[in-house]
Amino acid sequence: MLNAPRMKPPKPDHRQEIEAIYAELERRPLPRQCEMRTGCCHFRLAGHTPMLTRGEALYAAQGVRASGRKALKPHPDGACPLLGREGRCTIYKNRPFGCRTHFCAEAGGMYPRKHVADLIQRLEALDERLGGSGSRPLEAAVSDALADI
Repeated sequence: MLNAPRMKPPKPDHRQEIEAIYAELERRPLPRQCEMRTGCCHFRLAGHTPMLTRGEALYAAQGVRASGRKALKPHPDGACPLLGREGRCTIYKNRPFGCRTHFCAEAGGMYPRKHVADLIQRLEALDERLGGSGSRPLEAAVSDALADI
């Protein structure tokens, strides 16, 4: 009997789960007043940075690659490295959960946790399946994900 070569188990597909989580968030009627504002994207001024799970980082990294970039460059004024020259998100379709929940005061503040706790749990479960180590700051998480895709 010949020994068959060992095959690596397939990695979980993060895209479908991330897209399902983001679609569920969109279906929830939580009032926000964000109309493409970018105040929360200026991390140094806002005083906080979005934290991403491994699945979110991989999904965002795909958006970075689709925009033609291979790496993130720090923004000169401490803003999100995903902001383009015109001041808009370059990966809007692939933006992370924290950006979708408008964590900044300018857009109405953070979504009440009770309205999104189940989605956060799904992100955390996917993070575990993907071998992540919990939520990490956006720039580091996406930079590492870019090296993996």
